Amino acid sequence: MEEKFSSTSPIFQENEREANRYACRCLRVMALIALLAWVLNLLNIFIVPQGAMNVGMPICIFAFLLPTLISRRGAGRDRRFKYLIMGCCVLGITVLSVAIPKHTVLAWIAPVLLSCHYYSRKLTVSALIASVACLWAAGAASLFVGEGDPNLIKAFDMEEAVITPEVFRDAALFFFLPRSAILVGMAFVCATVARRTRRLLERQAADSAARQRIETELNVATQIQADMLPRIFPAFPERPEFDIYASMTPAKEVGGDFYDFFLVDDDHLALVIADVSGKGVPAALFMVIAKTLLKNAAQTGLSPRAVLEKVNNQLCENNEAEMFVTVWLGVYEISTGKLTAANAGHEYPAVQRADGAFELYKDRHGFVLAGMENARYWEYGLELAVGDTLFVYTDGVAEATDGANALYGTERMLAALDRKGDAGPEQLLRAVKTDIDRFVGDVPQFDDITMLAIQRKPAPKSPPEGSAGFGAPGGGERE
Repeated sequence: MEEKFSSTSPIFQENEREANRYACRCLRVMALIALLAWVLNLLNIFIVPQGAMNVGMPICIFAFLLPTLISRRGAGRDRRFKYLIMGCCVLGITVLSVAIPKHTVLAWIAPVLLSCHYYSRKLTVSALIASVACLWAAGAASLFVGEGDPNLIKAFDMEEAVITPEVFRDAALFFFLPRSAILVGMAFVCATVARRTRRLLERQAADSAARQRIETELNVATQIQADMLPRIFPAFPERPEFDIYASMTPAKEVGGDFYDFFLVDDDHLALVIADVSGKGVPAALFMVIAKTLLKNAAQTGLSPRAVLEKVNNQLCENNEAEMFVTVWLGVYEISTGKLTAANAGHEYPAVQRADGAFELYKDRHGFVLAGMENARYWEYGLELAVGDTLFVYTDGVAEATDGANALYGTERMLAALDRKGDAGPEQLLRAVKTDIDRFVGDVPQFDDITMLAIQRKPAPKSPPEGSAGFGAPGGGERE
């Protein structure tokens, strides 16, 4: 169903204000022309009675300038202001036409032309009726007061003119009526253009309203997506054995990256970071599904390899959009610092040993999730000593691009991490994001930027008991 927009719609209100400014500008030009005619008459170039010009021209000029004077007092936003403009325009032309009717034939179209800028049929018709009525009145008055017309009045000087009924008849038949017909025809053309323009403006208003609805819905989706990710830090204030921090900066209103961390039991913490193919709403929807499936599977106590294999088959079902997601999944044993992880086509993690530099850990990649049914994945084990830090991220970090189309790269990322090597996870992530922003400058963000870091802290005096092991031999080499 087509949506209707009244003149109170913001886009029409803005157009009306712009039309008011345009009309005032046009009337100022007409005031200048009237002033020029007055000066020429004073120089005896026009054969017009001085009294008619000296009385009529000040009134005409004032009528043309009145809307501008009032608009500067803030009345230009009043919806009734356009009627004042039309009234002043018709009044000024009427006075001008009484004095010099032969020279103002085309001026009568001005009120109709100005009214068309408001895209109001009612206003255009009103301006036309007022113009036709005043055209006849001004023409009749000009036979007695102003310049008159030598073609009708058999006199060189207006003071010697004799106005007879025949003169009125000829004026009506040969001058007032044809000019009125031309004015009506021009008004029809102008009104047709205005009506078509209004329809275009209504479409623009509809598009604007639709965009506004989409923006509102995207803002809600952004908030929902943000609320799905852990955002309260410190995340586990009752667990001093580790410090964890994560952040996600979407390239659009909603993104396809996500991170997650949650306790599987009292001694095991699951860590997830992932990147869905594509951008925007489709990626965000796929992200919600993938995140939910990964968490549900991990909370059952499955190993990282088993979680990825199970979720991969689930995502392959009915994946007509052919989307996929890269995932790094780890299960961290809090009491020992042992980490068991599996990688489904994701970026290499970075590890910092206590008092050392960050290094990429080149683990063995499996295929992306939702890319192929029954894919197999590999696990590997890491052990974090007290003070060690693990940093994982999405490709939006390494592939951030500057104005010269150069990539940020992992080397700059490692250098930024090393400059804050003795800091906690939160400071590390902020340092990397600041360095990325400095590198790319004013270039728009192309991809989502997501990071997660965990640092092992000294164990408490009474460590948790009764934990089950997730450890697995395996896999990877440090660079």
